[in-house]
Amino acid sequence: RRGWNGVTISRDTIHIEGIELGFKKPVLFERHAVGGEYGAGWREIPKGRLITTFFPDDEESEPQIVDARRLCDSRNVAVVYHNPLDNVETLADHFFARCLEEKVTPYVVTKKTVFKWQEPFWDIHKRVFDAKYKTKFIQAGLLDDTGNELQHLISDAATMQIIRWTRGGFGMSAHNYDGDMLTDEVAQVHRSPGFITSNLVGKTKDGTLIKEFEASHGTVADLWHAHLRGEPTSFNPLGMAEALMGALAHAAALSGNKNLTTKYNHFVTALRKALHNTFRYGQGTWDMAGKETGLTTEEFVSKVGWRLGRYLAESMDIEAGIEPDPKVAKPSVMLRRNAQKIDLEKVAAMFNEFDVDGNGSISLTEFEEMIIKLGLAPLKSSEAPVPTRTKIQEKTEKV
Repeated sequence: RRGWNGVTISRDTIHIEGIELGFKKPVLFERHAVGGEYGAGWREIPKGRLITTFFPDDEESEPQIVDARRLCDSRNVAVVYHNPLDNVETLADHFFARCLEEKVTPYVVTKKTVFKWQEPFWDIHKRVFDAKYKTKFIQAGLLDDTGNELQHLISDAATMQIIRWTRGGFGMSAHNYDGDMLTDEVAQVHRSPGFITSNLVGKTKDGTLIKEFEASHGTVADLWHAHLRGEPTSFNPLGMAEALMGALAHAAALSGNKNLTTKYNHFVTALRKALHNTFRYGQGTWDMAGKETGLTTEEFVSKVGWRLGRYLAESMDIEAGIEPDPKVAKPSVMLRRNAQKIDLEKVAAMFNEFDVDGNGSISLTEFEEMIIKLGLAPLKSSEAPVPTRTKIQEKTEKV
């Protein structure tokens, strides 16, 4: 990343129309692409005195002691790393422009209350925001919940808010390590690491924008080894596919060839449609459709390939013998987070109580009796109280 002035790693949630994932609206994230623990130097050392000294390139300037301390333990690990700041302004520009385009509220995440050396990261973001973006965000109504100011979040608070803010509609910019950890959390809240993008953004020496696309979920080595053992796997490839599609689109844009760009964009649009529709029609991988009805890796790829061929050929003629797309299938709520906590025996007991004739289904009359008894029936008055999740839970526990 340092070789081509890596600026940021953009990681965003992927959304499929008609499928409820973790976040209802987009979540954008910028992770500083350089610095931090990843490039640290270290050595295990015994008791003694440790001095970290800076020597300026200007030989006429005096060296500066960054830190000096006495080590009292017989065994220690000394770690040295730094955070480059020259490209943080570019990162901030990229972040705020994307948030404004996607209409999400921006937050800057650091631990500057304790790690004082993180203060410049926040200061640069704040200066760029106030000078170039604040008025635009206020006019767009994106700062209504933040007092019309750019908000700073302590990394601890960001960890909690990511879990709570499932409505989405926010963006975060953070240091390298914090961004790594927090985007993993975003991926888990959003149902699967396969539903988040990862785009490395940098610049060459002449200022040309470079974008390197990757799958945020890594190499999934465990699935590969299972495949080698002959075991069935079900890999959700959407994150990897988004990386490939992003790379194709960016390559076409850099080529300056309009004809090539048109062809690439047509292919990318068709592939994204084929992928999304396969999930929407209930033909997804195990993480989306469950192991009983979900497809294996090979089955999913085959289904997407078949659908992609149709879309590229623009042939939707059912009478020609082409299998029509199935109706959109709503993913089972049992695949949602915390669904395993539901006491299904109590749910069955509730159903049996109101299935008076025992025919395995509830008629309108039985349904009316059920919601009236549970206190969930809507009242005619516009002032009627809305049943809460707590009230529903209390009613459920009484069964």
